[in-house]
Amino acid sequence: MTNASQPLTNTKHFSHEAMNTTFTMLLRGIDEKSANELARECFECIDTLESHLSRYIENSEISRINHLPAGETLYISESTHECLLLAIQAHGLTGGLFDITLGARIEHRKSGDSGPPPPITGSLIVHPDVAAVTCIEPGRQLDLGGIGKGYALDQLKRILTDRGIEDALVTAGASSLLAIGSSAWPVDLKASKQSLRIQLTNESLSASGTSIQGSHIVHPAGDALLSNQRATRIWVQAPSATLAEIWSTAFMLIDPSEIREIIAEDTEITAVHVEIEGNVETITAPEIC
Repeated sequence: MTNASQPLTNTKHFSHEAMNTTFTMLLRGIDEKSANELARECFECIDTLESHLSRYIENSEISRINHLPAGETLYISESTHECLLLAIQAHGLTGGLFDITLGARIEHRKSGDSGPPPPITGSLIVHPDVAAVTCIEPGRQLDLGGIGKGYALDQLKRILTDRGIEDALVTAGASSLLAIGSSAWPVDLKASKQSLRIQLTNESLSASGTSIQGSHIVHPAGDALLSNQRATRIWVQAPSATLAEIWSTAFMLIDPSEIREIIAEDTEITAVHVEIEGNVETITAPEIC
């Protein structure tokens, strides 16, 4: 579990249930009335995003995409379109490891069904210049999962910074955190044998693992490739919550020995913390001399 601890002096605390988790906001340097108004605006934003991005809401845009018949086009909100384009970019960035079209296989895994996973079928087009999705062949089941929560946190950061907030921590459950401003927020990374305290400053932290939600880990190329995975939990620090969510998911699908080379090519990743056999190892990009 990832726990954030912070000085409570002059800190306004708000929480809200959405996207099957608890969103929290910790604000400093703001008066009570302004903080309440800002929290209301932020949580209304989250509720709107959930109504668009959750595959479990019957009439959400993602649910409607998942039920599109062949040849039909659905025009969607700018936020859903932006999140889908980010997911497509992430698919390429991670060499296909990050894949939001595995909804049917994720449901199969969560159900505990011992039978073979359902085949991946169907084809969708997300139009790059128009907020629309066209179904070429039915079958693809989108599940935004963590990237939806990361995207939501990044939208909260937009609202808060637009309102002049310079000292805040926003979270989506215990596994997604985003610090805003120059203040350091101490965060405890808890492995089964060891804990590591880091300082989160103006960046995000995302965690993924098998120790708590093992059933949700699905490899796009087949689960046989997960058999050699030594890490039970991975935390990624990155500038945005969306990016941290993408890589914490992708890194769970590879051997930890490959991580350093990847982050050496992607300087946006600040650090990766890996739990192996209950201990935490920190991996950073090698310095270029």
